[in-house]
Amino acid sequence: MAERPMRHCLFLLASLLLTTVATSNATTVVKNLDLKRYMGRWYEIASFPSFFQPKNGENTRATYTLRATYTLNDNGTVHVLNEDFVDGKRSYVEGIAYKADPKSDEAKLKVKFYVPPSVPIFPVIGDYWVLYIDQDYQNAVVGGPTKIFLWILSRKSHIDDATYKELVEKAKNEGYDVSKLRKTPQSEKPPPAAEEGV
Repeated sequence: MAERPMRHCLFLLASLLLTTVATSNATTVVKNLDLKRYMGRWYEIASFPSFFQPKNGENTRATYTLRATYTLNDNGTVHVLNEDFVDGKRSYVEGIAYKADPKSDEAKLKVKFYVPPSVPIFPVIGDYWVLYIDQDYQNAVVGGPTKIFLWILSRKSHIDDATYKELVEKAKNEGYDVSKLRKTPQSEKPPPAAEEGV
């Protein structure tokens, strides 16, 4: 199956609405990911460009925020809330993430969203592979089997250059073309938390 993007999704897991095909290049994936520790808010520090995200942060550099909030459900799945703020205007999409293989110890998740978000009709499922997570669960590298998409995430909206370079190197070692990475122009003061579905 070919990868196909969803027009309305604006960030990270929303980007994973792409059906994927396996590649021959082996990818190292985090094992025994502690989902409880992984829950909470993550900010996109950098990513491979996608047509549904603002190109080069044009007209949004001062008031732009991309973030995802994950919440563990009672059944072991993960509620996903992706938010995008441009000039103070909030857009969002909600979905569900779950382990691709419940018996595996690898952090290979599937993410399901329904499109369009305003009137959910069609389910679209994509891959979410945690390639790296630091010991404190503060910074992460996320990709998938095709190496077409890549995200560098952090609990903070901004990270120092040394940390960024370390995360980029992790991705490079997994065979990603890191020259395609573009930093996300996060606003200096991220918007306050919002209720899901609001």
